[in-house]
Amino acid sequence: MNSTSIKHMVVFCLHTGKDTPEAERFLEVSRAELAAIPGVEQFEVFRQVSTKTDYDYGLSMVFADQAAYDAYNAHPVHTTYVANRWVNEVSRFQEIDFMVYR
Repeated sequence: MNSTSIKHMVVFCLHTGKDTPEAERFLEVSRAELAAIPGVEQFEVFRQVSTKTDYDYGLSMVFADQAAYDAYNAHPVHTTYVANRWVNEVSRFQEIDFMVYR
């Protein structure tokens, strides 16, 4: 990651709970749809193992710069995913975006 890259991360819980077949399907579809959007690099899916937080899952990806991140947010696959899947299946979340500290 360089100084203009953005690491986009989100931790979340699903209405269906943790470690359910529905949760597995959500994670699989998320990976397939979001990782294929142009500009997405280093896409990863995480399962929470710490007892210090009550979020169950996480997604992480890197963008080369602000323009790539903005293009991702406006991409029709992303906007459709958010409207049709994220809003309906995620019960709560926290989103963070980082750039390398110089």
